[in-house]
Amino acid sequence: MKTQFKLSLLGTSLLVGAASLATPAFAQDQDQEQDQAASGDSTIVVTGSLISNPNIERAAPVNVTSSDEIDLLQSNVAEEILREIPGIVPSIGSAVNNGNGGNSFVNLRGLGSNRNVVLLDGTRLVPATLAGQFDLNNVPLALIERVEVLTGGSSTTYGADAISGVVNFITRQDFAGLEVTAASQITEQGDGHTVRFDVTTGANFDDGRGNVVLSVGYQQADPVYQGDRKIGQNTIGSFSGAGAGSGTAVPSRLTLPGSGTLQINPAGNALVGTYAPFNFSPDNIFQTPFERFNIFGAAKYEVTDGIEVYTRGLFSKNTVDTIIAPSGSFGIAVTIPLSNPFLPAGIRNQFCNAFDFNAAVAGTQPLTAAQCTAAATATSPTDPNYRTITTALFRRAVEAGPRISNYQNTVFDYKLGIRGGITDTIDFDVFGSYGQSDQVQTIKGYTLNSRFRQGLLATNPNTCLDTSNGCVPLNIFTPTEGGLTPAMVNFLVAESTVQTKTTLAQARATVSGDFGVASPFANDPISFAVGGEYRKYTAQQASDSLARSGDLGGAGGAAPNINGQYDVYEAIGELVIPVVQGKPFFEDLTIEAGIRYSDYTVDDPASPGYTTTTWKAGGSWTPVTGAKIRGFYARAVRAPNISELFSPVNTGLTSLTNDPCASINDAGQRFRAAPTGVVRDVCLAQGANAGNVDSINVPIAGQANATSGGNLALGAEKSNSYTIGAVFEPSFIPGFSMTIDYYNIKISGAITTPSPDDALDACFNAPSVNNPACTIIRRDPITGGLNGDPATTAGLFVGLSNLGRLATDGIDLTMNYRRDLGFADLALSFVGNWTNKSTFQSTPTSINRDCVGIFSVNCGSLQPEFQWTTRATLGFEGADVSLLWRHIDSFQYEFFNDGVAATPDLFTGVPLGYTNQENFNTIPSYDYFDITTRFDLMENLTVTLTVQNIFDKKPPLVGSEAGTTSFNSGNTFPSTYDALGRRFGVQARLRF
Repeated sequence: MKTQFKLSLLGTSLLVGAASLATPAFAQDQDQEQDQAASGDSTIVVTGSLISNPNIERAAPVNVTSSDEIDLLQSNVAEEILREIPGIVPSIGSAVNNGNGGNSFVNLRGLGSNRNVVLLDGTRLVPATLAGQFDLNNVPLALIERVEVLTGGSSTTYGADAISGVVNFITRQDFAGLEVTAASQITEQGDGHTVRFDVTTGANFDDGRGNVVLSVGYQQADPVYQGDRKIGQNTIGSFSGAGAGSGTAVPSRLTLPGSGTLQINPAGNALVGTYAPFNFSPDNIFQTPFERFNIFGAAKYEVTDGIEVYTRGLFSKNTVDTIIAPSGSFGIAVTIPLSNPFLPAGIRNQFCNAFDFNAAVAGTQPLTAAQCTAAATATSPTDPNYRTITTALFRRAVEAGPRISNYQNTVFDYKLGIRGGITDTIDFDVFGSYGQSDQVQTIKGYTLNSRFRQGLLATNPNTCLDTSNGCVPLNIFTPTEGGLTPAMVNFLVAESTVQTKTTLAQARATVSGDFGVASPFANDPISFAVGGEYRKYTAQQASDSLARSGDLGGAGGAAPNINGQYDVYEAIGELVIPVVQGKPFFEDLTIEAGIRYSDYTVDDPASPGYTTTTWKAGGSWTPVTGAKIRGFYARAVRAPNISELFSPVNTGLTSLTNDPCASINDAGQRFRAAPTGVVRDVCLAQGANAGNVDSINVPIAGQANATSGGNLALGAEKSNSYTIGAVFEPSFIPGFSMTIDYYNIKISGAITTPSPDDALDACFNAPSVNNPACTIIRRDPITGGLNGDPATTAGLFVGLSNLGRLATDGIDLTMNYRRDLGFADLALSFVGNWTNKSTFQSTPTSINRDCVGIFSVNCGSLQPEFQWTTRATLGFEGADVSLLWRHIDSFQYEFFNDGVAATPDLFTGVPLGYTNQENFNTIPSYDYFDITTRFDLMENLTVTLTVQNIFDKKPPLVGSEAGTTSFNSGNTFPSTYDALGRRFGVQARLRF
């Protein structure tokens, strides 16, 4: 008889649509639950319900990804598994560098990573962030039996946040023996090396009354720099195709009234209008370095007949480094004496001619030549000839090396419970758990804005006018790097820390079972679950004085202290009624319903708290064997998280490529006329002045300042979602199954902030100095732009409100086929998703933007219209070969060919570093192929070999300003497309 690997076809319902090797979801769920029940396992987990009846067929489709598929994918962390699934939009993870806070998240249906709940064996885990998101890096993959994903409103079963659905990682139960797994991957370029090592051991004891399991794991991943791939060697402008990047560069750029921002020329003796931006791409990374130690343990013991005590504990320590281009002075205002010892004479003369040094005295003019000469030698502030100028300084401190944020994340989560039978058909389950997540962010390589100001206020090459802090005078006037000596760098650079702590304490008690009575037309009794739940969330961010001050150059703003908590008290009820069974045209008709009442108490007198009621209803009808119709409707909510409630107003960064007041591009060239008429008046009202309004630069590196903060007046979001679909297992095609489901999710009262273009459009679609949407935008008083010191430049205002609306709908299709060919077992599977729309409207007057098939700074991570995953596996005696095909539909730039001058098309032509013409406005459809081979090297040793992206498909080239900073990096979208290239993996698993 053949020794076959367990072949399972792709999981069902693409509600997150995984490339799962499994039979259809409804059959798989039921079969697995019945197998567990038959083996005496009392830990049946039914995703989407608190009722643990193994005979229940769910009305809502659940997608299942098995441990077998995880092995075939050679995934190292859970985020990598979920990222490739049709219907899931890539979220923050290993491919995100600038914007990664040291965690990995999942984003179901593109509705946001804060609108789903991640579970372990049906129980919430402590979130890692103030926004309530769980870090997927903490999932113990070695013990995962399967991953189930239920899309749509699940708040009735799991409480708030489950608007877009839940991801439930289910661990192996009753594990006995020893399993050792070692895996390694490397790219064809010889970098990006990852290793993973897991040891799992378990045992049954006391004649099977108890079981204990322990799993210990280690994982490490090396960085892949963008400069090590052709696509990331140059920062390419999305609108120009030329070398682009940041205006904070070497040599320095400074502002002159009437001339805008100018750069030191190659000779180092003058400021000129044409300059080269800083190429930051090579210093960034496509794969973040990562290291993890994790321990997972679980135990259960039947203390007496029908009563079992159970517990589980999780501990994880992760280290994540993000590495971005060097820090510097990003347009901050600095004061420079005309007698600064490093100031070249030519630049001094330009300052003397451009600045009115006695603006307080009416009619005075810039300095005469004689006054300028006298000021050049006036070294004391008490000298009547002493003069200073104030200018905006853009200078990249390349001598200090890259900016590094080191994130040390420590998580533990412990659960203890007791369950058992009240009667033969009614059970109880009571548990409590407590989890705590601690993150220490160490910020390295950042210069201080205050030190730039202090070090430039010098008239002697060895001594600052202010000698505190061990001040060293700074030379920022050299035309090449090297002007900042090691002593200067040591003075400029400081380390800073931000500590984040979150906790979750929860308790739940449920009674579930059946009433012992059935419908007159059914065999199975009516099942129910009732219970109560309590959760307490706390979260705090504690920053040192440097992080709080916003003094770190290029840190994106201050990291204020935040402290908040809230409590939730809930009552739950669920009911499942088999109405008709075993009748003609009614093999099964089952309906289900549920309700949850929640009371939120926010720990702040400014918040009144609130109550919510969520409910669900659904049913499934099996007219004949092999065909089932199912439908589900849910009313769900999402409560505002601690960040949304308690964050103080703060200025940070957002992605922005177009400023209606800007007329100078990254290369210092005028790309359109300076603003005139009412637009000019608005620019002036926002903080520009007559000396800079005609020469405002576009947002530097596609980023602008933005101001936002928490809002204690926020209420809960509300959503209505429904699915309707069918499952087919026709008897005339043995081994074939198919599911098709339509889903529709709408969220009203969504807690949102305007997109960058929404904030601008609210003003410039109706420009007026009396329009509040115009005057709330605040510009840099020196440059007139939307970049600059957060202390003086608030930029866009993107306040939180309950005014948003989100909606998405689409169709999931799965097809699975399995057949014995005689010489091998064949398994074919297809999981596909069509997204009809994914709309976002931040306010009732904003654009109702549909981001399906679109990329821009307004849409974040990419969401294709069509996406599918298909796998073909041949299982031979002692070996199998599996081919995976992943398809991603095409995309188009949001404003492509819209005919509006203010939103030009992206570049079409031959970009820097390439020889062929490219059209940055479109991304063609993409297809990736992976191949995996597994074989039994010995009786207890299985080896898996994988080649990912076997045709070495290169990612699309769109430039550096085509999307948001987090997802548009290295001139492409590395979370969606493979920027690493062909990779090889090997895994060995030893079992005893």
